[in-house]
Amino acid sequence: MARVNNTIPNGVDIRPKSGFFKKILKVVLPLVVLVLAVGGVIMMGKLKPKTETKNEPPSATPVVTAFAEKRSVELSVNSQGEVKPRTEINLAAQVGGRVSWLAPGFLEGGRFKKGQVILRLDSAEYDLRVTQAEANVAQAQTVLTREISESDIAKRDWQDLGEGQASALTLREPQMAEARASLAGAQAQLGEAKLQQSRTIVYAPFDGRVLAKQVSLGDTINAGQDIGRVYAIDIAEVKLPLTDTDMARLGLGIGFIATKSNPGPDAQLSAVVAGEAHTWRGQISRISSSYDTATRVLFAYAEVVAPYGKGADEGVPLASGLFVHVKIDGREVVNSIVVPRTALRGTNTVYIANKDKTLSLRTVKVASSTREMAVISSGLSSGEQVITSPIRGVADGMKIELANFTDEAKLEDNSTSILSAQK
Repeated sequence: MARVNNTIPNGVDIRPKSGFFKKILKVVLPLVVLVLAVGGVIMMGKLKPKTETKNEPPSATPVVTAFAEKRSVELSVNSQGEVKPRTEINLAAQVGGRVSWLAPGFLEGGRFKKGQVILRLDSAEYDLRVTQAEANVAQAQTVLTREISESDIAKRDWQDLGEGQASALTLREPQMAEARASLAGAQAQLGEAKLQQSRTIVYAPFDGRVLAKQVSLGDTINAGQDIGRVYAIDIAEVKLPLTDTDMARLGLGIGFIATKSNPGPDAQLSAVVAGEAHTWRGQISRISSSYDTATRVLFAYAEVVAPYGKGADEGVPLASGLFVHVKIDGREVVNSIVVPRTALRGTNTVYIANKDKTLSLRTVKVASSTREMAVISSGLSSGEQVITSPIRGVADGMKIELANFTDEAKLEDNSTSILSAQK
């Protein structure tokens, strides 16, 4: 077979170059695909059916309502604080000496009765002082007796002479006065010695408990040295911070002090002890007469009598150091407007359900509020219907619809029963 020669006489190769066409296809083909895709999207957009526009009025928002009620309400104030004994002191010996005896119950956490012996000091030195003072008294008494006798003798001798009025020196009156003064001084020294001797025994000043013990048997202490810290168990108190709003709810003035004719409001103290909730009953005894400069609040003091005895809750005492929540009974507000707490929006706004089934925003003045109810002092009238359910996108004048579809009489009955349960 004859072989084809693809060369020209001058030796130049004239065969087609396949690589050049491949490069052109790689560039042109994606552009073609992109153009076809864009054209398809445009055609689909033109063939899409047009959206129909409907001019329908907005639907009414379903709501739950309650009626505002006029009635008398007893306000309350909630606060909290730490329980402390009203009386807490450092127990100290008034004289120095070696500790020769300690009460077995004088330990941290121990208790004692009023008049119980807590500590005894070695009294040998003070016994000697008493003996010496007694001897001085006896000696001074003897001197006075002798001077009295000599004064009587001098008086009789002068009467026998019959020479007029005798002088005080002749009758030894100055000597008798000096003897009487010496006797009085000796008796005073004896009294002081006995007093110092009695102070070698330390007695409990009240019924209480030991907070800290600072001496041990055999220690030598100085006069006035602390031997321990103790507190009384007759009354426990809690210091409670109060704001101006709290003071208004209580109806008490600055510097209030409870008396028999004007007792303080009742207070209920509560705390969890050993995993169980307990409550104790107390009263507000006084209110501070000045504001705290750091916090700008006043402090009230709630007292509980016999916190380790009759004042305990089922045997659980109101122990010192316990942190408690306190609810204080406040003043009574007559003919106030009461609504459920869920009707209050923010701090001073409620939503009113009008008779034409529209919503109105109303600003009110709140006298007090709890988790269950809000007491309105102004801005709301009895019988007005307030909205208690949550609403999104609230606007004044928006259309509403009662979700429970009940008549007004039934709604009022339900509202009254809810408010009665909150009392």
